[in-house]
Amino acid sequence: MRTTHDEVSVRLYHLSDGPEGGAAETLLYGPLHRALEIAAAQPQDVQEGLFIATDNDVVAYLDLIGD
Repeated sequence: MRTTHDEVSVRLYHLSDGPEGGAAETLLYGPLHRALEIAAAQPQDVQEGLFIATDNDVVAYLDLIGD
């Protein structure tokens, strides 16, 4: 993910079938810091399908936090 700040607007979403595809459920449109809070509160199996999208990048939540 490109350099950003904790107030940048992002979309936090969950792909039901992981990175290979499936239905995308948006959990939040809002600031990055709030998306990270919500993502951290999810069960591990849900975290595996979470993605954060900015205007120009998409990154898997677990890759972002280095897990």
